[in-house]
Amino acid sequence: MVRLTRIYTRLGDEGDTHLGDMSRARKTSARVVAFGDVDELNAAIGVARAQGLPPATDGWLAQIQNDLFDLGADLCVPPGDAGRARLRVHPAQVERLERWCDEVNEQLPDLTSFILPAGSPGAAALHLARTVCRRAERSTVALADAEVVTPEALSYLNRLSDLLFILARAANRDAGGDVLWVPGDSRPG
Repeated sequence: MVRLTRIYTRLGDEGDTHLGDMSRARKTSARVVAFGDVDELNAAIGVARAQGLPPATDGWLAQIQNDLFDLGADLCVPPGDAGRARLRVHPAQVERLERWCDEVNEQLPDLTSFILPAGSPGAAALHLARTVCRRAERSTVALADAEVVTPEALSYLNRLSDLLFILARAANRDAGGDVLWVPGDSRPG
């Protein structure tokens, strides 16, 4: 249970923060950057949800936002705390994303070109969330290169970026179709 009675603590004024195990880390550490990028991803998904997406998509994104708090909890606790059970991303959460990817993708036309991150407001917001997800994934890989990270944390972000791409395509399908890249189209002559 989380209970916050005061938001500011002044404990981070010199560039350090508490991790989930109450140890301290620099706000520029790979671990803090990774869960900070996941937090930004969660906000980007909130912006996408505010665009009036279909109810099923919005419901999935609501579950994903909750999952991203689980992922943040996973990332904010360094490995090695064997004395306590910690919240970690579960393989079933990754599998759920895969099912959703398959369900939506089978309804979409085959890709004939790369997709520009544009189209309807909902699709554009989902594309933005996808790029933030890719950054969170890169940050988590950087953390994994330096310390232990659960494999499900990496898998979750990788599948989520795929799902956000597919959902953006679905949002554009309902608004006239994908916005395709035309190689060299804006070059002179």
